[in-house]
Amino acid sequence: MPEGPEIRRAADRLAIAVVGQPLRHAEFAFPDLKRFERDLIGHRIEAITPRGKALLTRFDHGWTLYSHNQLYGVWKTVAPGERPATSRSLRVALETASNAILLYSASDVSMWRSDDVEAHPFLRTLGPDVLDPTLEAATVATRLQSAAFRNRALGGLLLDQGFLAGMGNYLRAEVLFDAGLHPAQRPRDLDPARTAQLAAALLAIPRHSYATRGIEPTPGMRADYLAQGEGSFRFRVFKRDGQPCPRCGTPIVRTQANSRPMFLCPRCQPA
Repeated sequence: MPEGPEIRRAADRLAIAVVGQPLRHAEFAFPDLKRFERDLIGHRIEAITPRGKALLTRFDHGWTLYSHNQLYGVWKTVAPGERPATSRSLRVALETASNAILLYSASDVSMWRSDDVEAHPFLRTLGPDVLDPTLEAATVATRLQSAAFRNRALGGLLLDQGFLAGMGNYLRAEVLFDAGLHPAQRPRDLDPARTAQLAAALLAIPRHSYATRGIEPTPGMRADYLAQGEGSFRFRVFKRDGQPCPRCGTPIVRTQANSRPMFLCPRCQPA
């Protein structure tokens, strides 16, 4: 499943294609949304914004389209009227005079009054978004040590969208490596300095991935993506099992944490 940085980059691409332009065609595969097809014609998309791993497409007449890609959904940007050859099922099509954005395979799609969309069951459960530029490390540190989260193993906590929205499996591995923490450790085990270090990594790494268009590593790729905040995002442990740790040279190992693959350095992140 795409994680916060990928969802936000997708939102950026979609917004560039269609925001501010009147719609000429709208199409929904879901029967309960068919009534909106005619209503949307002539209206403009004001914004396309991510919330965790969901997207909110806000129209200028007080309605918002909620969509969640889940495992298989994907948005595509094409020319008006174009339908790419694919085995995927088209769920949503929104077209302007210059571009069309198409959502394939997603099943979690609904229309909400814009004033009420925060009542969506998924959105109500979300914690602060790691890519929210107003979110500060001090706030994250406070959440880590709050009664709701301080007793939970980090391996599970960092996947909980109610703790921080937008985190996912590769971000979890990279954050814990950066902070030198094992996934079995709990926030209550950390002193204030380690808590602050983890909180800073929880913001810095997703934001760096978003800003530099994170890519998977290739053999021999340098692992310096966080050095002084410079350079492109590089995995230092994720999917690098058997390769040397960029800090100490110990082979990276693959384990399991909360039924998901976990990658770590056994020397830099001792149990």
